[in-house]
Amino acid sequence: MTVIPTDSNAQFLPLMFFLPERLFIRCPTLMRLPRNPHSILSNQELLDIVESDQFLDDMFNAASLLAFPHFGFKGWKEDYTGYHPAWILSGALSTWAYMLDKEVGWNIKMLLERSVDKDIPFMPTEFVEHGMGLIVRKVIDEGNLQPVLDVVKEMPCDEDFEPRRSNVRIDFLRKWYHTRSKNVRMISLDACLEDEEHGIYEIEDKSSSFEESVIAEDFCQRFKARLSQRDMEILELRVEGFTYEVIADKLGYKNHSGVIKRIRAIEKEFIKYEDEQQ
Repeated sequence: MTVIPTDSNAQFLPLMFFLPERLFIRCPTLMRLPRNPHSILSNQELLDIVESDQFLDDMFNAASLLAFPHFGFKGWKEDYTGYHPAWILSGALSTWAYMLDKEVGWNIKMLLERSVDKDIPFMPTEFVEHGMGLIVRKVIDEGNLQPVLDVVKEMPCDEDFEPRRSNVRIDFLRKWYHTRSKNVRMISLDACLEDEEHGIYEIEDKSSSFEESVIAEDFCQRFKARLSQRDMEILELRVEGFTYEVIADKLGYKNHSGVIKRIRAIEKEFIKYEDEQQ
């Protein structure tokens, strides 16, 4: 029987295999790992990936996105900063791994009992989200955390002492400095690259499109001038509502992962541009 050290990141492999596909494919480090625990634990190169900080970062981001909606706060996790109590708790990897084992029996021993030559398939998204909801509720009840969450809801701190230019923070600063009618510009590319299913790397189609998010047209045009022709094509196709797969086909990519990488690059370029304008 394989024994996993308590201080090893490998303890989070069951949680990794529990993630729904929609979150898993957003994590480049996790995508480098095969969906077979036997293959991972028997290969030192793969184990090095598991023990890396990048693996932990991907696991934190994916697990927190899975858990956060079950805390009862409005909006997306990205609308809050890293100092928000629910934001912090949503990334409690050790807690979620422990509860998966305790409540579901989803642990490394169970995974290794599967045939060596069979990969672990992705479970239905509905099943995973329902299971995570039950686990989050259990943690809240057993830890008597509901009173804390209720206080946080009643006494929100919009800015959270965090410099990230989220929509929530921008709204707070506008109210505080009374600048809603002047010095306006695009708030954040996050608002243009998120949707209900895929988080910050999708186009928001339930409230505003990319153009509608741009309050100052000159700011928008100056940013778009920095993009390559290919990135502009990708962004415009996403604005029109095309899926990653369709965009990849239209622009000649082998698969949609290349499109996702470009979307992420566009977001980084916007953050850099926005910082330069401050």
